[in-house]
Amino acid sequence: MHPFLLSFLILTGASETIATDSPKVVFEKRILPIFKSPNPSSCTECHLANLDIKNYILSTSEKTFLSMRDQGLVDIKEPEKSRILKFISMKDPNSKPNILMTKTRDEELKAFSEWIKACCKDEALIKMPKLTQEERGGPDKPVEIVRHARKDRLLESFEQNIWAMRFRCMNCHTAGHPDSVKLQKEHGDRVTWFKKTPAETMDYILTKTKLIDLDNPEKSLLLLKPLNEVKHGGGKKFIIGDLGYQSFRNWIEDYALIKGGKYKIAADLPKQSNNQTQFGTELWFKITNTPADWGDKLLFTTIYMWDEKLGNWEKDPIAVSDRMVWGKGKTWQHTVTVMAPKGSARESIWRKSCPSLAPGKYKVVVQLDKDGVSAKTWDAKLDDKTTIVGTGEFKASWKTGYGQMTSIDAANITRK
Repeated sequence: MHPFLLSFLILTGASETIATDSPKVVFEKRILPIFKSPNPSSCTECHLANLDIKNYILSTSEKTFLSMRDQGLVDIKEPEKSRILKFISMKDPNSKPNILMTKTRDEELKAFSEWIKACCKDEALIKMPKLTQEERGGPDKPVEIVRHARKDRLLESFEQNIWAMRFRCMNCHTAGHPDSVKLQKEHGDRVTWFKKTPAETMDYILTKTKLIDLDNPEKSLLLLKPLNEVKHGGGKKFIIGDLGYQSFRNWIEDYALIKGGKYKIAADLPKQSNNQTQFGTELWFKITNTPADWGDKLLFTTIYMWDEKLGNWEKDPIAVSDRMVWGKGKTWQHTVTVMAPKGSARESIWRKSCPSLAPGKYKVVVQLDKDGVSAKTWDAKLDDKTTIVGTGEFKASWKTGYGQMTSIDAANITRK
């Protein structure tokens, strides 16, 4: 460069512009401070564990860029469309606005945008050979675990395991409901932990209460209270091994494992039990005149709907429920949880409106935990061959509310 031109650039400050365009300089000024910051990155808004933008920052600008390039996180031709920038831009739609997190995200986005653009102008850098898998940056857990630990995935699980079972206990725990007014006066707002939406409810439980014990999930108040093992004004709502207990505990155990970083490989993750989406309802089902040998035992009901077009029963059950049989009163009754195949028209309709069951013909399959297997092993799956005690057909209009139960006499259940 001509000495006169160099002097001019120095005097005018243009040399600073040239320097800041260097990937190395931008990296040291904009990216390394993010790496060294003790504050969590914007990733933590959507990810509960195992992921931070710092995981992708290596010791040098060159290594960091090559690592991102080799993982498809950088778009060399259109840097502004790089996947890493899209990931940084993502927000949790269910979270309340957070000024600090918004500021963090904006700073990260500007820093990485400037640095990636600078890198993509360096032809020699772009053409450098690929790094080995071991040399690349990223989280120390498999991608399946990183995805599983996202808040939206946890919320989906919450909807299936907690929200779908809410009618077992929500009246006493929902602000404004007649059953909760007295309790709220006695114990304060902590009683009303059920909110308007699943997202609000999950967030409240995780951030405002002590209902979950991460070290000992089985001792969480969210389980011990409905079991009435810890004094509970609403009495006993669960027994160990019933559908409500299994659902609540599955979700709590999973959350504890995520937060504790206990998932190491994809095989550690919980298996998906079925392809059905569950919805809670205030539809009640009742079996009257139950036999003496059913008394005081846990009874499960699985309900199927008749398909007029096919002239046969639907393949998948449409509702389930369980509860202890009241031996003295020779009665079993409880709300039903309805189910729809994932991706089906029925699921879509129920997501948009209050889930319901159409009037028509139904079949119930009755299982009885004769030997108390569920109480001994809380997540046990009952053997159909030994626990099914009978099936029965009935017609129902399925009206909502305790006073309008759909009922079948045990005499109409064909016993095995």
